[in-house]
Amino acid sequence: MNKIKIVGLGPGHRSYIIPKGKKAIDESDIVVGAKRNLQSLDLRGKESLPITSKLDEVVDYIKSNYLEKKIAVIVSGDTGFYSFLRYLKKHFSVDQIEVIPGISSMQYMFSAIGETWDDAYIASLHGREMNFIEKVKKYKKIGLLTDKNWTPQKIAEKLSQEGLNNRTIYIGENLSYDNEKISRMNIEEAKDANDFDICVVVIVDED
Repeated sequence: MNKIKIVGLGPGHRSYIIPKGKKAIDESDIVVGAKRNLQSLDLRGKESLPITSKLDEVVDYIKSNYLEKKIAVIVSGDTGFYSFLRYLKKHFSVDQIEVIPGISSMQYMFSAIGETWDDAYIASLHGREMNFIEKVKKYKKIGLLTDKNWTPQKIAEKLSQEGLNNRTIYIGENLSYDNEKISRMNIEEAKDANDFDICVVVIVDED
């Protein structure tokens, strides 16, 4: 029986896809994923299905095809880190899927700044609210995925309001791509910085 391969693409650049993930994509007949992820790969000779807001239709398509065709579902970063896997597990059993991990943007970011992350608090502000100030006070390191509402500037403003100006903030944009930019700032500098793309932020108490 064919298993649905759920493949983590890594932080962005194709060179960061692990060999087993690349093999699963190469051997697939159908590749399912976000449009920008599909466009990042050479899928000549394959069917592709962009993931839209109509997730039930995506699931129905996979259910209708995976027994006869090899399907790879591609996700950004790592399969276990805020990915589509959580939703797919509501509709497919563990026996029906094979999960192939990738390098998360958070892993990449911590390595880029030369820090370990086994002692960090990791969370996402992407489309959600959380009390990250409480976590900043508790942990020496905290990694956050941002969005257009919770930008690095807004995060820095909140830290400043709470009197946490002694932290260093690292801001990673376009990670793994040729135009990658990683900035190291104090909180006041980050408050006044220009707009950033959606990015990864690491806050470190270096005292």
